[in-house]
Amino acid sequence: MSYRVPQRILIAPSGFKESLCVEAVAAAIAAGVRRALPGVRVDIAPIADGGEGTARTLAAATNGTLHDVAVIGPTGATVNAHWALLGVPGKKIALVEMAAAAGLSLVPENQRDPGSTTTYGVGQLIAAALDHHVDTILVGCGDSGTCDGGAGALQALGAKITDSDGCEINFGGRELARARRLDLSGIHYRLAATEIILACNQHNVLAGAHGVARVFGPQKGATSALVDELDAALSNWATILECDGVHSGNLRTGAGTGASGGLGAGLAGGAGAQLRSRFDVLLDSGLCGIDLDRRISKADLVITAEGAIDFQTPHGKVPAEVARRANRLGVPVVALAGSLGQGAPTVHDMGIAAIASILTVPMSLSQAMADGEALLIDAAERMMRMILIGGAISAKPGSKRGKAS
Repeated sequence: MSYRVPQRILIAPSGFKESLCVEAVAAAIAAGVRRALPGVRVDIAPIADGGEGTARTLAAATNGTLHDVAVIGPTGATVNAHWALLGVPGKKIALVEMAAAAGLSLVPENQRDPGSTTTYGVGQLIAAALDHHVDTILVGCGDSGTCDGGAGALQALGAKITDSDGCEINFGGRELARARRLDLSGIHYRLAATEIILACNQHNVLAGAHGVARVFGPQKGATSALVDELDAALSNWATILECDGVHSGNLRTGAGTGASGGLGAGLAGGAGAQLRSRFDVLLDSGLCGIDLDRRISKADLVITAEGAIDFQTPHGKVPAEVARRANRLGVPVVALAGSLGQGAPTVHDMGIAAIASILTVPMSLSQAMADGEALLIDAAERMMRMILIGGAISAKPGSKRGKAS
């Protein structure tokens, strides 16, 4: 009996939050694949999604360098952050990962109040990259612990945000309710000569029924009352940005304006940043040199992965983007997940042929996270063996699929 064996496999996963970084996920899947198919050609492409780990992942992928900077973190305490100078030939491109300076992981659970946290440190990272005289700054959005509309970042870059008495407002989304004017006269002088691009989920908008405070505020610690307060404050901030800023578009409900607690709107309105699909920015060859499409086109099979596959996966998550590109190129895709949640089967409609959880027996979340690497290796091996037996069945003499091939 002849087997239809994949010769080239591309592994293009996301990280498993709080368990395995994306590089560790990719390596574990590769190890499992090789258990089932020793000697198979494996291409490993860890996918940076703009959130935690993006700067390190892209610095490693492009032979770039990381630059450490001490900044004001989301709660006002000093944190050690970093930005990356990418190793892209012919251009000086910086990658600022907002989560490195204002991520939710930097906010202790007993201090989670998105009405007071700030993106000031993100602005400090941008300023550090500007002082390095780069041509382009990419800002990775994701995993934020803030909801200040990017006001803190603009303040760090030299902008003044004042109330009705002309006094500067303090840090945090609550303060945006008092804001009346945005003064950009003191903004960092190199912004005018530097391209700023936000790599963001364009499903996220600043204010309104689907605004960032309502969608993400509760997971950052907001009560229902604070959600209402923040949404109103962000709406006020959008009006100020549209009146006093440098962006002519809709900053209240425009695509990507709600990225990272409204950082998208703030940097678009105050710094002239472009708001673009994070995957178009991070996965195409022009900016980061990754060129995922080329690597997919060379594969017989793509394996992607995510910590949880559920109803949110089709809305801008890594497996959805990998599947979209692979389907366009006619390459089959399968996915592994730490867990399969409500609505997980909907991913079949977007072209993921099969999904599987890495869990085989009931266990606590803490145990699953601790054993994540071993569980993922085993799951990848099981998935690969199932694919091989499927190939054997399709190649069986007399089968319709066998005849067609």
